[in-house]
Formats: sequence, C-alpha cells, structure tokens
Amino acid sequence: MPSGSGSRRRSGMAMSSRVRTSPGAGAITGPPAAVLSGLPEVSRLDELLSEAAQRSPDETALRTSRGMLTYGELTGRVSAFAGALRALAGGPGAVVAVTAELGSAFPVAYFGVSRASGVSVVLDPLLPDGRLVHALRVSRATVAVVTPDMHCRLLAARDRLPDLAELVVTRRDAAYSPPDAPTVGELVRQGPPHTAGSGDERSADEPASLQFTGGTTGGPKAARLTHRNLTVNAAQTAYGTRLTGSSVLFHHLPALQPGLLAASVAAGAALVLHEGEDPAEAVRAARRCGATHFHSLPARLARLAADARLPRLRAPDLRAIVSGGSALSERTAATLAGRFRVPVVQGYGLAETAQATHLDDLAHPRPGSAGVPLPGTQCRIADLVTGAAQLPGARGEIQVRGPQLMRGYLDRKDSGIGPDGWFATGDLGYVDAEGRLFVVGRIGDAFICDDRMVMPTEIERVLSGHPAVDDCVVLDRPEPSRGAVPCALVVASDAVEPGDLVAHANAQLPYYGRLHDVKLVPGIPRSPTGGAPRRELRRWLLALPR
Repeated sequence: MPSGSGSRRRSGMAMSSRVRTSPGAGAITGPPAAVLSGLPEVSRLDELLSEAAQRSPDETALRTSRGMLTYGELTGRVSAFAGALRALAGGPGAVVAVTAELGSAFPVAYFGVSRASGVSVVLDPLLPDGRLVHALRVSRATVAVVTPDMHCRLLAARDRLPDLAELVVTRRDAAYSPPDAPTVGELVRQGPPHTAGSGDERSADEPASLQFTGGTTGGPKAARLTHRNLTVNAAQTAYGTRLTGSSVLFHHLPALQPGLLAASVAAGAALVLHEGEDPAEAVRAARRCGATHFHSLPARLARLAADARLPRLRAPDLRAIVSGGSALSERTAATLAGRFRVPVVQGYGLAETAQATHLDDLAHPRPGSAGVPLPGTQCRIADLVTGAAQLPGARGEIQVRGPQLMRGYLDRKDSGIGPDGWFATGDLGYVDAEGRLFVVGRIGDAFICDDRMVMPTEIERVLSGHPAVDDCVVLDRPEPSRGAVPCALVVASDAVEPGDLVAHANAQLPYYGRLHDVKLVPGIPRSPTGGAPRRELRRWLLALPR
C-alpha cells in the first residue's frame, strides 16, 4: 500500500497472548486492560487522530475511490471542518448528525465534530425516511451532514424537525446538487483551522456520539457513548484484530463503520474503503493495495465462498478475514480459511458497547464462536427466569460489562444496565469450557412450537450448510395446534427445489424445529451490519397464500 513517504512503520503496540479463564458459574473475564498500554491513551475521540498524525504525518490514513489522505492531511481537514462547524453550529455541545457514507466526508466530519467539542449522531446512509426523521428528531441535531439523496428526502420533512437548522452534503451529485447546502469539502476550504481553547475542555466521560440501535426491541434507541467508550473500544478492537502501523485494513461494508475507523486510527494503520459489492473484485482490490485485514459481512463472505472465481483469487498479504453484523456460517469460514490460508473470525458487540465486546482468537479460531471478551471486558450468561449465572454449556441471556459500555439511552430511564454495571443484551447464548461465547440469536426472535423454544438462527445455520443456499432467514408462522411453525425465505445460487431444502434441514433438526415451508426469493433486505428486518418479512410471509 503506497503511503505518503516511505514504507509503513510498526506501532508500539505489544501483542500479548490472549487470556482465557476456566469459567465456573460466573463472569468470564478478558485479558487485563494493561495489555492495551502500547496504544494511545487519550481523553477525546479526535485525539486518536492527533496522536497518529503527530507520530506519522506522512503515512497513509485513508484511501477511497477518489484518492488518498495521509494522517497529516486528514487531521488538517478535520481541524478546518471543526472551525467551520463552530461558525455553523455554535459552541461546545452542539449535536451534529453525520452520515456514514463510504468516502472521506465521514472521517472528516466524525472527528471534526469531536474536535469542535460537539456530539455526533451517526446516520446509516440507507435509512428509510421514517427512521431518518426519527433519528434527527430524537437527537435534536442542529446540523446534519447527509448524502445528496438524503438531502432531497429531508426537504419534505423539515417542518417535523424544528431543531434542524443547517444541512451539509457529503459531496456534489450530478443528479441532485442543492445550491444552498455546502459540502464537507467546501467547509474545509473556507473554515479556519480550529484549535482547542477555552471552553473546549471536555471530560473523557462526557458524551461524544449518539449511535442508534437496530430497533429489534421496540424501536431504535440512541445509545449515549462517551469519549472513553469510543477510544477504549478503538484500542480493544485494534488489539483483538492485531492491527499495527503496518496494517492495511480493507473495509468491504456498505456503510463506514465508526468503530473500525477509530481502531484503524488508534493503530496508525491504513483504512481502504471499497464501494463495490462484487466479492471477487473486492478480493482483487484488496490484493492490489496489500490488504492485511479484510472486513466484510456474512452475506458477502458467503457469496465469495460460493463464487466460481474463488480458486483463482489470491491475496498474499492477507493476515485475517473478519466478519461482523450477524452470524457467519461455519461452511463459509472453512471455505475461505482453506482458500486464503488465514483465520476467518467473527466477534460480538452492540451499538451500546461502542462496537465490540468479543472477538475470536486469530491464533486459535473456533468455528461458530464469537471468541472471548476483549481486554477489560466481562461476560456472563444469565438464566432467563432466575437471572442466576449459568455454567458453561447452559443457555441464557448474554450480559456484558466493561469500559466500552454506554452511559445509557438518550431520554430514557431504563438503560438495561444493572446497579452492578451488567448490561442485559437481549441475546441468547452460551460459553464453552474455555470461555468462548456462542451467540444463538435474539431472545425476541424466538417462538414456541410444541411447547419448545425455537431459535430461527439455529435453523438458518443448518440451511446455510446447503451448497445452493446464498442467504436465508427463518420466520414463525402461527399454527393454532402447535403455537407457531418455522418457515424460511431462501436466496439460492443454483436451481434447487424447496422440498430438497426442507429435507436437508429437517434431517438435522429436532422435531419442533423442523421447517414446514421454504419460499425461494431473489434477495433478502439487509442492514449495513447484516441484520434482516424480521418483523417486516414476517408480515410479508403471512400475506402470501398458503
């Protein structure tokens, strides 16, 4: 990967071995936080970038389809944007929404809001109108940095957003370019660089960002993340993925993930943003830039594993493939690990934990596992009825605590965090004898068939083992005599009969979890993190003729 001048250097992070506990009924504890001592210790999010720029101003920080920025160039743009934002939004504490579009606008604006002592609101560029308006209204953002398409859609909703005073667009678009809205680049060019001064001092425990949940438990909620939450999790993620200053992180996701951006900056690595969906072309692009880490979604990795071009693909500099957002099938992981001879791992985390709490061990990956807790993090499995801590192998609710855990939800009293600091995630899972976490699924997605609990994700894992299945989602259909029965929507890569898929799955499932129907569909909508809108898909399924 070319850099501003010379080859990439190593950071001072000392990689120590993963710490595993031998859990009884109680908490599983990750490595001590002291293992992060080789990474920057800062009090504000934007100081991660300042530290990286001070250490290595001429090294590559970001590469997009439109060019490359060194750390020195990126921090300069961030300071200029922060200066312009001060004039636009006012003093410290201003709430500024920033769209996580693939490109340089998001890093500049995201770190720029922090440098201006504001609070960012991270927006998914694919949000539908209702969710977009909800996020802006709930957060009370006064400025929003949006894509041209989002700007067009927001014009009709401005009367419902009394706090929103200014719109900024990420870029000019040939199809729609509002003349009254400046771009991020234009603000950078006109803004005087902002440097910290009186009134800028903000505690590490003050809010830095609002990040919305997926809405799986009663609508999207705004998690209040502090500077400490974000900077610690950046160091934890860099440690878990073994990022150094010589790493090249290839980002093959539909929206820019702020946690990966922060982790890359914390390690002084290069972040490459790839916009195309074609998985084989993504691998070729990763090879050209010398990528060491390839981050993607389970659905995209599944398509790569099934691609006829896979045997001809090479990525000699690759050191790890990291999947996030939802469960990765063991078949996909094994196929890609065998082809590229690198660990294929997944982790676990939520918006409430800044990104991650777990990551599988790159040196000793375990298929199907989300790994052990990251440094400074604890996990336990709680009985669904009594709340008592469970023994290894027993299922229950996943609960976590650690320095990356949010301060609560915006404008909500119930944070899900107990007086002892444990956060109830709403996910069902278990740990093995080595403390590795296995996520079964959302407790709210479960349903009852013949008085037994059925977890859709377990059936999905079995279905994904069929070579013709590209993607699938399992839903419940009411059945008066049994409660509900599982049915599946399947995207198939090859010609296959629904009955063959039913037979394949049911041969491996208990009687109460056996599929009753499979519908072949051309595609399944997914969020940027890979989640499927189960409630909407269930309504669609129930409207189909039996």
